[in-house]
Amino acid sequence: MKIVILDGYGLNPGDLSWQEFEKMGEVTVYDRTSPSEVHDRAKNADVILTNKVVLNKETIDGLPSLKYIGVLATGYNVVDIEAAHSRGITVTNIPAYSTMSVVQQVFALLLAVTNRPEHYALETRAGEWSRSKDFCYWNTPLIELAGKNFGIVGLGNIGMAVAKVALAFGMKVLAFTSKEIEDLPDGIEKVTLSGLFSSSDIISLHCPLTAQTDQLINAESISEMKTGVILINTGRGPLVDEKAVAEALKSGKIRAFCADVLSTEPPAGDNPLLAAPNTYITPHIAWATKEARERLMKIAGSNLKSFLSGKPVNAV
Repeated sequence: MKIVILDGYGLNPGDLSWQEFEKMGEVTVYDRTSPSEVHDRAKNADVILTNKVVLNKETIDGLPSLKYIGVLATGYNVVDIEAAHSRGITVTNIPAYSTMSVVQQVFALLLAVTNRPEHYALETRAGEWSRSKDFCYWNTPLIELAGKNFGIVGLGNIGMAVAKVALAFGMKVLAFTSKEIEDLPDGIEKVTLSGLFSSSDIISLHCPLTAQTDQLINAESISEMKTGVILINTGRGPLVDEKAVAEALKSGKIRAFCADVLSTEPPAGDNPLLAAPNTYITPHIAWATKEARERLMKIAGSNLKSFLSGKPVNAV
């Protein structure tokens, strides 16, 4: 069996092992694959593993040996599912492998706004504390989280885990969710989307990207928000109208924008958020702790093993 990994570097830059896959077949790993290279590299493959390399209908139809596509991520929009199913090709994804790592990133970003630890570490290194006339030194607002309204859009695995940490900080959690009120843990209040926008001091996005949520955060929704709101996006870049958010940052309507995802990755140099004030943008690393990547690798191997045994799991 021929297994081709089209973009393995993101998952495994060298600190993990493809050994489990090598037990199941002949493995060829490419760090990165451009669209023009997909056919030649995968033309004899029985199994393809992909993270961000797109497999559209034309590509899938041109791969006669293909039986299985393993997406090395939770989102599987890189694969034309209908085209794969029409060929009898099984497609799997990796659910819930990075939940706690993403939660950790959400609050790392939030604390970067409220407590500014990197700023003050650099200020101290530069001698500002040593020159202070007082025992303490600060030159930015410092914000306590307890008592703030923390709005969460989407209460899936990650959203629910974020809610629990927000509650531990003493915040009141407001959620826009399809879950019934009686199914929500104590401390989480179900609200309308408009109610969440108007009442939240902090808003964190954890909903899937759909036609309904594309640019959910836009000029109109921002106008409903409190002045000084902190906005966090670790979900999908296109949930946000980046130009509208940049303008709101410049006007002060949004206090800070925290994101680990952007609409195009890597971002173009003229992305308006890169020059906007009070942005805290990390390069899509929330999922990339070694522990999360180890889980991803393990689940990906288990997915393929289950498929080969005739009992697919995590099929989409």
